[in-house]
Amino acid sequence: MRWSRLLAILLKEFRQIRRDRLTFAMMVAVPIAQLILFGFAINTDPKHLPLAAVIADESEFSRSFIAALENSQYFRVTNRPRSESEADRLLAEGQVQFVLVIPADFSRRLIRGEHPSMLFAADATDPAAAGNALAAINSISRQALSRDLTGPLSRLLPTDAAFEVRVQRRYNPEGLTRYNIVPGLIGVILTMTMVMMTGLAMTRERERGTMENLLATPARPIEVMVGKIAPYILIGYGQVIVILGAARLLFDVPMVGSLALLSFALVLFMAANLAVGFTFSTIAKNQMQAMQLTFFFFLPSLLLSGFMFPFRGMPVWAQAIGELLPLTHFLRIVRGILLKGNQFAEIAPNLWPIGLFMLVAGGVALGRYRSTLD
Repeated sequence: MRWSRLLAILLKEFRQIRRDRLTFAMMVAVPIAQLILFGFAINTDPKHLPLAAVIADESEFSRSFIAALENSQYFRVTNRPRSESEADRLLAEGQVQFVLVIPADFSRRLIRGEHPSMLFAADATDPAAAGNALAAINSISRQALSRDLTGPLSRLLPTDAAFEVRVQRRYNPEGLTRYNIVPGLIGVILTMTMVMMTGLAMTRERERGTMENLLATPARPIEVMVGKIAPYILIGYGQVIVILGAARLLFDVPMVGSLALLSFALVLFMAANLAVGFTFSTIAKNQMQAMQLTFFFFLPSLLLSGFMFPFRGMPVWAQAIGELLPLTHFLRIVRGILLKGNQFAEIAPNLWPIGLFMLVAGGVALGRYRSTLD
């Protein structure tokens, strides 16, 4: 081996890397993105979780308990609904993580030593998000009224709490992780395959030289785009059928809601991801670059959507980025339909962001495709 020949090959390889600017940018950007996401955005112990409080007994005891909840840093009262049914609707829509119901006779029964109870309901579809907060309830209930139960009321301070907090883990009473993970896999798998398959399909035509023939046809850009996307929607439905079948037969995941409504949401979600893949295919020059762009889109989608880590545990800037990703909204839709039995009105707040993303990504793809026609 001669050092002169080795040096020449090294210089040639560095020049090749410099010419492939997209690959070089990915080599720099991906480690930085991983460092920021794992270092700042990931938090397995979420705090300040939204709570809806239905307080029928406005007394010093209820105010002290609410203050104790907020002082624990796990809870933040964001809604004061007038009825328990309204609070249940907020919980089903995912606007709050917990619901607290204090009955009208709570303070009277407490003073009389009747050991009253209050209801504390939790959205347990994601056990990791609610687990630590629920574990803190027992200690909070024992200490919340220690300053109020003085004088003649000090007899109500035994070793156990003077009242009972009845915790309900709704939608996933046993706290099974698979109830949260398996439905979410539908969105994760579709995100990876839809973006990657479309991007590779278009760049493959460019590499084989058939793109020129396609551009020479009288087909309009929208016709080419729909023709490229439609077959993969059918493939995506095949993947969903396999996942749902395994979820029901192997993992016993409940399917409470309408599968027809889920099918409608799937069309929007798959079209949005396919539009992203089509856009990447207009940027990438070869299949390797298409794979790199797919990974760069898939990584934040996986980490910031709430699939792997609690969404509400992330900082505000990470949640803002996550709200822009279609996977974030689809996870709420699929878990809401399968586990909560959500109807169209309850998933609509998460449907329109996916539709808007699809229109924006499709517009960019068509604009890029028109530029290639020129």
